[in-house]
Amino acid sequence: MTPAWPGGAAGHIGKIPVPSLIPRRPDQGPVRGAPDAAQPFPGDDGYVEQPARWRRDPFGPRRHRGPDRRLLAGCGGPLRRDPAERLVGGVASGVAAWRGLNVTTVRIVFVLAALIPSGFFVPLYVVGWLLIPAAGEDASIGSRARSDSRGIALAAGLASLLAFLLFVAGVFNDGWIDGYAWPQLVTVAGLVLIWRNASAEEQATLRRLAEPLGVAATPAARRRWSAVRLTLAGLLVFGGAAWLASAHESLALLRPLGGVVLVIAGLVLLLGPWWLRIARDLVLERQARVRAEERADIAARIHDSVLQTLALIQRRADDPHKVVQLARMQERELRSWLFEGRVPHDADGDLTLAAGVRQIQQDVEVRYGVAVEAVTVGDCELDDNTSALLAAAREAVVNAAKWSGASVISLFAEVEPAAVSVVVRDRGRGFDPEAVPEDRKGLAESVRGRMARRGGTAVVTTAPGEGTKITLTMPRAGAPMSARGGLGGPSPPARPPRGGLGGSSPPASRVSRP
Repeated sequence: MTPAWPGGAAGHIGKIPVPSLIPRRPDQGPVRGAPDAAQPFPGDDGYVEQPARWRRDPFGPRRHRGPDRRLLAGCGGPLRRDPAERLVGGVASGVAAWRGLNVTTVRIVFVLAALIPSGFFVPLYVVGWLLIPAAGEDASIGSRARSDSRGIALAAGLASLLAFLLFVAGVFNDGWIDGYAWPQLVTVAGLVLIWRNASAEEQATLRRLAEPLGVAATPAARRRWSAVRLTLAGLLVFGGAAWLASAHESLALLRPLGGVVLVIAGLVLLLGPWWLRIARDLVLERQARVRAEERADIAARIHDSVLQTLALIQRRADDPHKVVQLARMQERELRSWLFEGRVPHDADGDLTLAAGVRQIQQDVEVRYGVAVEAVTVGDCELDDNTSALLAAAREAVVNAAKWSGASVISLFAEVEPAAVSVVVRDRGRGFDPEAVPEDRKGLAESVRGRMARRGGTAVVTTAPGEGTKITLTMPRAGAPMSARGGLGGPSPPARPPRGGLGGSSPPASRVSRP
């Protein structure tokens, strides 16, 4: 039945409905482009205006009303870099989320813009990385860099060194230097400030991006790099000598070359002490950072071994036999660590991830008497990153055995091309992360800190009475960029099989309890 509109007007013109009479709320006022009689039902509040780029006027031809305002407005909110979807600094993914665009399209546009001969887009990207805060943070890297006087001096020193090299190269009238290389002074200075003032997670991202440049990471790679370097140096020297010898006006060529040498010598005398001081500060700062990381690793290992055993002895004080057994076990581990270099809870020989998971399961069940259901999907050899992952997973399982009150703890590990993930789940009492005392370093240092120092992440999901789930993700060393997500974004995190953390599904291998 066709409703009758106020004033006797019908909602149809012949057999064609009036599209301008779209549902609206009463507080939105009259419909634009419609007669006064064509208004919504009185008192009806279930109507909203339909957004559309094209609207049909019942009394005229189809008209274009301009671009869709949703595209211009984006998703709203402040512009933030997206650390979860970043490939470099998260600027492209942040812009895509802010404007409601496809992240792959934005990244392709950024790459094409970086190829423009003017060379200004790369510095603009670095400036955006400096000034745009990451999601979940209020301060940007640039705001922290303003108080880093040493970092500012280092950035200025490296930029001046690059400017000196570009000046020397510009003597030979290379046009590409004036067009593309000079703007990269801002890029170099910005990357220095980002490296010094970024979070530990972003610094780990920069280290992963620099992995292809770290050709001297192993002795074999160092030998290959030395051979390549010597070959290139020999070709350049002999090629330059042959070019000078074959020139008819070699003396005329050597005169401007002598002037260039004099200019280089003057600049080295002027700026050389400053550059040497900056290099010395860099070495000292790197040594201090290495010492701090070593202290943090030692503190985490002592917490995981000695302090955990002492806490367990306090809980078993009424069982003298168990106390003596724990003390002797801890003494053997500590002596082997101090005098033989064996890290506590690490096995002899070549240990794989699956064997490490099995070792965690057996050790926790023997020490704490709590069942551990373990599932592994895939396997890989252990390196420094995956060893840190296993150590953090063991601490998470030990915490669950000590404090959750659960009778069974689920341990799931999965190996992917780009990352290795471990999930520890218990259905115990849970806890409030905000209520953890500051002197408790088990979760902060032995889990989160250990993962962050190796470029991994630790996500804790818990609430009082709802159990605890800890998800650990560690990128694999040497994983190709395509395995990490490519232009379309990083690969999704590992998920347990459909059978749950305690079940098994092919090709998962279930580790049975002894």
